[in-house]
Formats: sequence, C-alpha cells, structure tokens
Amino acid sequence: MDEALNNEKDQTEQLDEETLFIVSQTFKALGDPTRIRILHLLSHQEHSVNEIAEKLSLMQSTVSHQLRFLKNLRLVKYRREGTTLYYSPDDDHVMNVLQQTIHHAQHH
Repeated sequence: MDEALNNEKDQTEQLDEETLFIVSQTFKALGDPTRIRILHLLSHQEHSVNEIAEKLSLMQSTVSHQLRFLKNLRLVKYRREGTTLYYSPDDDHVMNVLQQTIHHAQHH
C-alpha cells in the first residue's frame, strides 16, 4: 500500500510544464458555458457548424470560434462530407469528466 502511495506522490511531483498547460487549458475549455453546451450537444451526435448554431441559438461565427478552440485542444474532431464539416468529441476522458460533472450538478 505504501508503494502505491509513493508512486502516486512521485507522479504528481513530476508534472511538467506542458502537462500543466494542457490541463489548465482543458479546464478553461470546460469553464465556458458556450463550450459546455457545444460539447454536451456533440456528446449525443455529430453536428455541422450550422446545425450547432441552430440547435443552440448561436451565431455561426461564435460556434466556429469555439470549435476552433476545442479542436486545438483535441477535444473535438471533424470529418468532411463534401463541403460540410461534421464535428464530434475527440477525447473520451474529457467527455466523461463533463458528463459526470453535469450529472453531479443535476443531482446536487
């Protein structure tokens, strides 16, 4: 048991700057209501920018901006069908954190 605790302690002490930056950016992404709404919508089904804008009553430019932010963090990915891009989640870990947090908030 002590060995497991020591290994855990060693791992937490070894967080490098890149890991810290990625973690903080991920929480920043999840700290924005618009991005949460987009990720939550995408957790159920892939959507195009126009579909997201329509379903969430947002401007297309707002959706595009937020998707670019999420894509840069590798939280969403897209596939191209003709000239349309369809977005979906790209990180199950973060989506699980989001779903658990939503569940927590709804049952708090």
